[in-house]
Amino acid sequence: MSNENIKDKKAIVKKVLKITGNVLVYLLMAIAMFVLVISITSKKDSDGTATVFGYQLRFVQSDSMEECELTDVSNFEIKSIRVKSCVFVDVAPESEEEKAEWYKSLKVGDVLTFKYVYSRQETITHRIVNIEEKTTGGYIITLEGDNKNAETDLMQQTIDTSLTDSPNYIIGKVTGQSYVLGLLVYAFKTPVGIVCLIIIPCLIIIAFEVIRLVKVFGKDKKEKQQAEKKKQEDEIEELKRQLAELQNKKNDTAPVEVVETPPVETPVVVPETPPTEIKEDVSHSETIESTVKDTEPIIENTENNKPMEGEE
Repeated sequence: MSNENIKDKKAIVKKVLKITGNVLVYLLMAIAMFVLVISITSKKDSDGTATVFGYQLRFVQSDSMEECELTDVSNFEIKSIRVKSCVFVDVAPESEEEKAEWYKSLKVGDVLTFKYVYSRQETITHRIVNIEEKTTGGYIITLEGDNKNAETDLMQQTIDTSLTDSPNYIIGKVTGQSYVLGLLVYAFKTPVGIVCLIIIPCLIIIAFEVIRLVKVFGKDKKEKQQAEKKKQEDEIEELKRQLAELQNKKNDTAPVEVVETPPVETPVVVPETPPTEIKEDVSHSETIESTVKDTEPIIENTENNKPMEGEE
């Protein structure tokens, strides 16, 4: 495997980890904000209810709907509900016509949230165990909890839908539940939960942002250094190019050096004299020599005739 492939894989892994980290951070922020909104709105409501997208979010406080071996809920859409779970309630319509159709759609096994009076009015979430249609209109709906071992009172509740002014009435039908969301909302109601769900995520987000900023500044610094280095290299290359051009121009304009070659010595040809001239010269020289010899005795005689020193 080549180095380029290894670098490409490392870059891909790094990019995936970065995207995953960003998604987790933003998801954590979204969940924290959502739970915070639910907690605030549920505290404001006297019944502890938060309404989101047309659904009521209610939190189960008793174990009457916990799983029980004596109750088979395998064929029902909504299974057993744990304590502290958040249930999503589809509120019953207000108009009588729509409400009549809504009641007609209910069946055994559905879970309803309703108001019911024992010693005081309470909000209860139980399962329908029987529906009886009245001849005069409306329905008699019987409900009870799943947990037959619960310590709470599991007496059945009966609601007559034809009674419009009754304190016992149906709020809506449970369409879903979330145990995790319920735990988070309950946690927000405690100081420890606020620290864990708000302060710690905020610190994590701040840490991620600080790391990201450090990387960005480090990358910018590195890119700046590389740019400066490249600029210096370009300047050096430009200077080299200019020096080469100057050298080339100097070579083009330099005077041509003339190399002087030494003169070739040509031999002097002396013309030969004719033999006659040489003979004339010899005879002439002989004449001179004879003349000299003739004058020598005369000179000697004169020298001999001179008186000696002391002779008079």
